[in-house]
Amino acid sequence: MAPVDLTPKQPRKAYGGDGGAYYEWSPADLPMLGVASIGAAKLSLAAGGLALPSYSDSAKVAYVLQGTGTCGIVLPEATKEKVVAVKEGDALALPFGVVTWWHNGPAAPTPLTVLFLGDTSKGHRPGQFTNFQLTGATGIFTGFSTEFVSRAWDLPEADAAALVSSQPASGIVRASSSPLPAPSPRDREGVALNCLEAPLDVDIPGGGRVVVLNTANLPLVKEVGLGADLVRIDAHSMCSPGFSCDSAYQVTYIVRGSGRVQVVGPDGVRVLETRVEGGFLFIVPRFHVVSKIADASGMEWFSIITTPNPIFSHLAGKTSVWKAISAEVLQASFNTTPEMEKLFRSKRLDSEIFFAPPSN
Repeated sequence: MAPVDLTPKQPRKAYGGDGGAYYEWSPADLPMLGVASIGAAKLSLAAGGLALPSYSDSAKVAYVLQGTGTCGIVLPEATKEKVVAVKEGDALALPFGVVTWWHNGPAAPTPLTVLFLGDTSKGHRPGQFTNFQLTGATGIFTGFSTEFVSRAWDLPEADAAALVSSQPASGIVRASSSPLPAPSPRDREGVALNCLEAPLDVDIPGGGRVVVLNTANLPLVKEVGLGADLVRIDAHSMCSPGFSCDSAYQVTYIVRGSGRVQVVGPDGVRVLETRVEGGFLFIVPRFHVVSKIADASGMEWFSIITTPNPIFSHLAGKTSVWKAISAEVLQASFNTTPEMEKLFRSKRLDSEIFFAPPSN
């Protein structure tokens, strides 16, 4: 079997206009999306931009990359929408059947940019989201006859036809001057978690920090079936070589900064060696070992893992498997001397998963 191209890629614009644009990664450009049945997309709303109400064929995690705004969420069988204020660093779990809309305020100084990562294994196209618009030129009701719409909404046919055709745009518009619903702090509870403000799960001075999204701090993650984390490593720091030991794929979006990435697969083959920077996405295959080293700018990334409570095994640092393996087995496995085994074991006794650059 020919190896799958793991080269990190940026998205392509799918549609948009004055109100903003929707970008997506395609399996044609990033084949691992199809292999892993993962979808990836990005929404960018200009000031006043409104992403019209829609639902998707896939459960997703949304992460706010930039800006502030509002998200409307209608959960299945709910009688009232949740209106949530969102800002940079917010992560939201969006299960199957959720209807959402997104809005950037008319006076917003920056775009509202949101990343979507999710499981497409039950979707129409493995590796790509299919979104169903409720209104607009491509809205669901443009496909029904006027008779059906009239009967469904209990409106005269003329009114039904006028209502369906009144929004000529598709997907994203610039909202009118009429105010939209105000967000409610109560609606935010259990729906969103700000990864830049949440308690750190890992904090290594001079190395890096991690916030993990799981069923404990964002219960809707269970319904989505995905775990996620935000990782920030400092200048020239290294993320320990490690792998997901529960058969999960790792889907990584570089939020900012830059650095080098290496991925090694079966038979000790290095399947990826590249430099990444903000805006690029790549996928680590199951059980492959990945490591990263940041450039002088440091590096920040947001990842999903295709299990709600992921478990990782590291191959360096004080929590690595090498610290657990007996001295005799380690020595025999490396075919080395007792002196080298002791030297090897004496290193990284205090370092966990991030390693600060060596001091000069």
